[in-house]
Amino acid sequence: MIPKWAVGIRSNVPRRASIILGLLPIAFLVSVWWIVTRGAVEERVIGPVILPSPTEVADSLRDLLKSSDQEDRTLFDHTWLSLRRIALGYALALAVALPLGILMGAFGSARSAFEPLVTASGYVPIATLVPLTMSWFGTDELQKVVFLAMAFGIFLLPMVINAIDSVPEVYLRTSYTLGANRRQAILRVLIPIALPDIWHRMRLAFGVGWTYLVLAEVVVKNGGLGDLIDTARRRALSGRVYLVIVVITLIAWVADLGWERAGRLLFPYRRSRS
Repeated sequence: MIPKWAVGIRSNVPRRASIILGLLPIAFLVSVWWIVTRGAVEERVIGPVILPSPTEVADSLRDLLKSSDQEDRTLFDHTWLSLRRIALGYALALAVALPLGILMGAFGSARSAFEPLVTASGYVPIATLVPLTMSWFGTDELQKVVFLAMAFGIFLLPMVINAIDSVPEVYLRTSYTLGANRRQAILRVLIPIALPDIWHRMRLAFGVGWTYLVLAEVVVKNGGLGDLIDTARRRALSGRVYLVIVVITLIAWVADLGWERAGRLLFPYRRSRS
């Protein structure tokens, strides 16, 4: 008998069943991967240069845990460099996008002043910011941090504005009826009510940096997971390429789980939006 949650529209799936269902596609993809890459090199459906076998990818971990470049950096060193750049870029983006987004969501005059700039920035190809930031800030760490901050900010700012816009007007009217002034309406009504939505959007925006991390680290090779991928590609070490992609995916996934759990603790009254 098919359980009701399996066929019901918008039904709640039990936790254990949800985990099993989530693992099934992964197991299927790994199985297909193993089938098309098994056997001797000349007998494979897909060659190891294009797609190495799961075993070959796992074997490359041993090499990456040792010195992987001329500066004696290991996989952990490259991972730390990338994490630091992501964290600094995200912090810089938050410092600009949060107050500006709240300001634009709260005041029509601020929205009118900045909306053309915000709208135009949404159409700028992120890749074009790499040479621009290089000309502005050189090729050191500052360039990578600013580039990532711009990528984060372009994505996050409209979402913060939207979260403030989503606060029902009735709450503002009630606060004015109770004698709140403009400052109190923003700090005690708009921001607290919009905060769960802002948190959710911050969680979504955090994933954007991982999308552009490789782009930030490939152009000027100063270490990091993107540098590691490009170096492995140039040396035809495809196993390393796939392994680093897996590492990036796992880090981003763990970070997303952290955002989700923190959101549940901070806003237990809101239904999870995972």
